[in-house]
Amino acid sequence: MTTLPLVLGSSSPYRKNLLERLRLPFVTASPDIDEQPLAGETAEALVLRLASDKAQALCRRFPEHLIIASDQAAALPDGQVLGKPGNHERACEQLARCSGHPVCFYTGLTLLNSQTGQQDTIAETFTVHFRNLASTDIENYLRTETPYDCAGSFRMEGLGIALFSRFEGRDPNSLIGLPLMALIDLLKKQGVDVLAQAYRNS
Repeated sequence: MTTLPLVLGSSSPYRKNLLERLRLPFVTASPDIDEQPLAGETAEALVLRLASDKAQALCRRFPEHLIIASDQAAALPDGQVLGKPGNHERACEQLARCSGHPVCFYTGLTLLNSQTGQQDTIAETFTVHFRNLASTDIENYLRTETPYDCAGSFRMEGLGIALFSRFEGRDPNSLIGLPLMALIDLLKKQGVDVLAQAYRNS
């Protein structure tokens, strides 16, 4: 069983809150990388690349650690990639495009053992089916929750649930930004028994 300390390579409070659910000690660190998509890059390719880059960016600072990094993007049925809107106008445009459509969310996840160099990177998918949203629905939601730092312009853990008619996928935590089920699988490969360690830490 590994005793390497955990690092969450993210400044996101949403990912931090999710990882805390596993009751494992960890520290957070913000990787400084360029997150702009490459020309023609798909949502899946984007999140796989960025999750890996974020973990690798922290190797020198944390040379004997298990580094967790994640990135998220969404894609409309036509393949158009939706990232974080950043402001109200773009969020309105995103939700208007999503209205009445299924939207596939891709969450890239990397677990890097910086001591051995072993790295696993996967993309977890989760599809949300949006209700038909009137412009007043969109305005009411955005003015209430202001999710401008969230891919797809909603917060799954909050009022965003009112935007959807149904889900398809393994782990709804991936919508918030960290697929915990997949992470538990990757931690196990590195010798981390989540339940046993959580019990010892209780």
